Amino acid sequence: MLSDIEIAEQATLEPIGKIASKVGLESDELELYGKYKAKIPLSAIKSRSSKKDGKLVLVTAMNPTPAGEGKTTVSIGLAQAIAKLNRSVMLALREPSLGPVFGIKGGAAGGGYSQVLPMEDINLHFTGDLHAITSANNLLAAMIDNHIYQGNELRIDKDRVLWKRCMDMNDRALRALKIGVGGGTNGVERDESFSITAASEVMAVLCLSSDEKDLKERLGNIAIAYDLDGNILKAKDLKAEGAMATLLKDAVNPNLVQSIEHVPALVHGGPFANISHGCNSVIATKTALKLADITVTEAGFGADLGAFKFLDIKCRKAGIWPDACVIVSTIRSLKYNAGIPKEELTIPNVEKVTEGFSNLSKHIENMKAMGIPVIVASNRFLTDSPEEIAELKRLCEAMEAAYAPADIFAQGGEGGIELASKVLEVLDRDEETKPQFVYDLSDPIENKIKAVATKIYGAADVDILPEAKELIEGFEKAGYGELPICIAKTQYSLSDDPKLLGRPEGFTLTVREARLAAGAGYIVILTGKIMTMPGLPKAPAAIKIDIDSDGKVHGLF
Repeated sequence: MLSDIEIAEQATLEPIGKIASKVGLESDELELYGKYKAKIPLSAIKSRSSKKDGKLVLVTAMNPTPAGEGKTTVSIGLAQAIAKLNRSVMLALREPSLGPVFGIKGGAAGGGYSQVLPMEDINLHFTGDLHAITSANNLLAAMIDNHIYQGNELRIDKDRVLWKRCMDMNDRALRALKIGVGGGTNGVERDESFSITAASEVMAVLCLSSDEKDLKERLGNIAIAYDLDGNILKAKDLKAEGAMATLLKDAVNPNLVQSIEHVPALVHGGPFANISHGCNSVIATKTALKLADITVTEAGFGADLGAFKFLDIKCRKAGIWPDACVIVSTIRSLKYNAGIPKEELTIPNVEKVTEGFSNLSKHIENMKAMGIPVIVASNRFLTDSPEEIAELKRLCEAMEAAYAPADIFAQGGEGGIELASKVLEVLDRDEETKPQFVYDLSDPIENKIKAVATKIYGAADVDILPEAKELIEGFEKAGYGELPICIAKTQYSLSDDPKLLGRPEGFTLTVREARLAAGAGYIVILTGKIMTMPGLPKAPAAIKIDIDSDGKVHGLF
């Protein structure tokens, strides 16, 4: 069996100008990054602003398991299947972070015969967007410490600096450290910590900005520190937003690539869904809606994280809403949620499929409650028995959710025809979907947290620890009370405990910290043991990644 990278290497890529022409873009409207990658300047996007939007399909999943669900792969395969049915379609996906690529995943551009290409470029440095975000983030950090060192006119409280440095790599050694050690010309000594670039607010700002002006304004609104009187200081108080926007002048333009079957794909922005909002950029999604009749986009991790934040934060801000939602599941993941050990997931067990469906059922309920038609995609594996598949189909249809198996890893678009047909049935009904939010922006922050915890996660109650409560009250007093919330929690469970599988009930969601992301435009609510700087596993994917004397990359999968 060929690996992902071997399949990608055997694919014949079309020149990016030919891909662009499929969605009405002229070659002189592109900024080329070699033969097979390009950026679309915002000027080309603005010239199409009066064009009617196409239909939007959101792809999400049940809570992820070690068995793997293949959400990105299904997103790509679905778009390829829609193209095979002679419909105008475009993908809008996130960029991979280098940290997980060299840590656990070893690649994040789809899989098998449903990939976006060139996969080795996309997984590595791509067009440099994440490096630009890292540079803009760390420029602001350097300006903060320099301001303190150079006399501290703003009276920054060095013990209450909010802004963290970042790096696009998993490195647990950077979670807590001291900078400026020794004082003097080394600067002012203080505690510091790093986040991974995907968790940087600059990443979220880039992804939620509508244009260059909005980008600069959001950068200026980033909360950087408290002054000695307890007031919140912003990046614009340091006059940092102009230089930061300059570093992001190319990164703000969406990247155009292609799938293995030559479906146009915009791959742009990559915030984590368990820490940030987990969606690709507003600019890329809205561009795809103007260029194609159907846009397939993806939100990170399970529907309780990425999909909910897509709707609650991104769609609320951008004024868009999905016409259909595909929830990716697998027979193996259902059995894992019923307590079956990973090594026994290939053994047929209809009873455990029924039991594990409890997790998937909650995600179906949530998406339907927010007013979106649901199609469940069952990512096929050879070990899935006909009886197990029939039971999953029965359970989905009992909840009035359409169901379709998909074999897009091995067959590409051809293996997604049944799924695409189910999706098109929903889209072709042309029924308007209207936003149905879980809370109002005018609600107190604590009420917003409880609404999400009880309605989306299924919690019985919320426990906001005193330190977090004090921070929340401070944000409200400072005028940030009407921002949406972005809850950071484990992706492995509907609860804040990764060990609680299935559909936990009666649990209490514990809030331990709150952070202000004023530039991005939300309040981050931290639960459980979520960290913004991951570490490498015992055997990182990096040990299998190599390049030979011909420049051929190996080990990305």
